[in-house]
Amino acid sequence: MERRTLLKLGLAGISVALANKAWALKLYPKPSERKWAVLYGTWCGSSRDAGIWISEGMGGIADVFDVRENPGLKGFDYIVIGSSVRGFKIHPLIEKYIEENKGWLKEKVRGLWVVCGNMQKPPGPQQKETYIDNQLAKLCGVGHVPSKIFLGRMTKDLLEKEALEIMERMGLAQDYDNLKRADCLAFGKEILACTK
Repeated sequence: MERRTLLKLGLAGISVALANKAWALKLYPKPSERKWAVLYGTWCGSSRDAGIWISEGMGGIADVFDVRENPGLKGFDYIVIGSSVRGFKIHPLIEKYIEENKGWLKEKVRGLWVVCGNMQKPPGPQQKETYIDNQLAKLCGVGHVPSKIFLGRMTKDLLEKEALEIMERMGLAQDYDNLKRADCLAFGKEILACTK
């Protein structure tokens, strides 16, 4: 192969690689005039799945972000925030993110949600007060936005050693899955309906 041909192929390959990265496709099944984001904090993935399903319920118009990525969300018009719960507390990185960004975040929050095991019992007003009202809403400085408590799931193989030992001592170390996609989809629709 001639040197000139090799150089052309190499440059073409680099161009394609850069173009693919710069022009990555995003799936927005329904167009939106506003930029939406769903931000979540999770230990084992339940809140990630809930966040994706909430976005799907909104017609897929929201980008979904893990708080561990420390995403820059200032450019978004509306934000939905959720967290998994451990030891009766929301994820510490969600708490930190909200505290560090509450100045601009407050006006953009359009929904709050939590995923918790709740001893596999249906959540009630006490869980809403504990996790939404007294933690997420209080941190964000928002009041009347749609909120939801979802039952979670546990996969023992995904727990850290210390967390698994605590669960075993409490007699709660069994796999279960009570997170329902339909509930998350419905919440996404509720958020959109309340924002119009």
